[in-house]
Amino acid sequence: MKLQSLVLATAAALTMTSAIAVPAGTWTIGAGAHMVDPKSDNGTLSTPLGALKVDVDDDIRPTITGEYFIANNVGVELLAAIPFHHDITLKAADGSKVDAKTQHLPPTLSLQYHFDGYNMPMNVKPFVGVGLNYTTFFKERIGVSGAKLDIDDSFGVAGHIGVDIPFTPTESFRIDARYIDIDTDVELQTGGVSYDVGKVDISPWVYGVAFVKQF
Repeated sequence: MKLQSLVLATAAALTMTSAIAVPAGTWTIGAGAHMVDPKSDNGTLSTPLGALKVDVDDDIRPTITGEYFIANNVGVELLAAIPFHHDITLKAADGSKVDAKTQHLPPTLSLQYHFDGYNMPMNVKPFVGVGLNYTTFFKERIGVSGAKLDIDDSFGVAGHIGVDIPFTPTESFRIDARYIDIDTDVELQTGGVSYDVGKVDISPWVYGVAFVKQF
């Protein structure tokens, strides 16, 4: 429902007309930091060690965005970051825990509409977007001797909403949030045998701040 609301907001924005403030052909570059905040209840894995409930923690890393305006007020943005690091707790029914960890990169490509030229208070410039996320996982670890954890890469839709607060005609402070659908298959290798043990649903909100420069 959260993602559906963002998609509907984007569709509505793209059908609106307004005074034009950002012309086609404009570039913006943003540099900042984002926190990946996974949803609660990330699933349960059926493993040779028993059923293990999954809890994935959050992480904050530097990020960069680049956006090209293909039409007036309509841009295509790519989000990139250095690898996010996540500790994973696998909890059994008896309360015992197994620690695991992974790193991931979540490049996200979005089509966005910027509400520039609407005479907003303090000249703020809201925007909404929808796009596609690709998340690749690597350096997986699990705290069980002789065992190996493998998390598949994930494709999913992403929604984006935020606001730019300008302090010069070409420079802004950005606050934004994304909802990303990240749902991935997990494999556990132990005793020379590989087991498909289920899915992990991370589907985080990603909150960020950035400095944005327009060219």
